[in-house]
Amino acid sequence: MPIFEYECKDCGFISGHLVMKPSDRRKLACRDCGGKKIRKIMSRFASHKSEGQRLDEFKPSDARGDTFYKDDRNIGLWAQKRAQQMGLDLGDSFKETLEKGRSRKILDNL
Repeated sequence: MPIFEYECKDCGFISGHLVMKPSDRRKLACRDCGGKKIRKIMSRFASHKSEGQRLDEFKPSDARGDTFYKDDRNIGLWAQKRAQQMGLDLGDSFKETLEKGRSRKILDNL
C-alpha cells in the first residue's frame, strides 16, 4: 500500500495518507488544521527477525536488561543456543515445551 507520512508546515501535525498517483498529492491537507502546506517525511519502519536469525545473533554471555526477560520469545533461547553450539539436537519434545512456555499454555498443565 502506498501510504506516506506528511508533516504540516503550519501546525507540525504528522499524518499518513494513501497516495495512489501523483495527482492525489495535490488534494492532501493536514488532518488537524486543514492546511495545504505539507511535506513528505521519512517514515519509521520495523523489520522482523526469524527464530533462526534471533538464535544466530543471541550471545549467552551478554548481560540482559529487564525487557529481555519480559519478552516471551526469549524463553528457552539460552538453552537452544547452547545446544546449537554443542551440536546437540534436543528433539521435538523440547521444542514443544518451548512453544508451550512461550504461549503460556504450559501453565495449563500445572
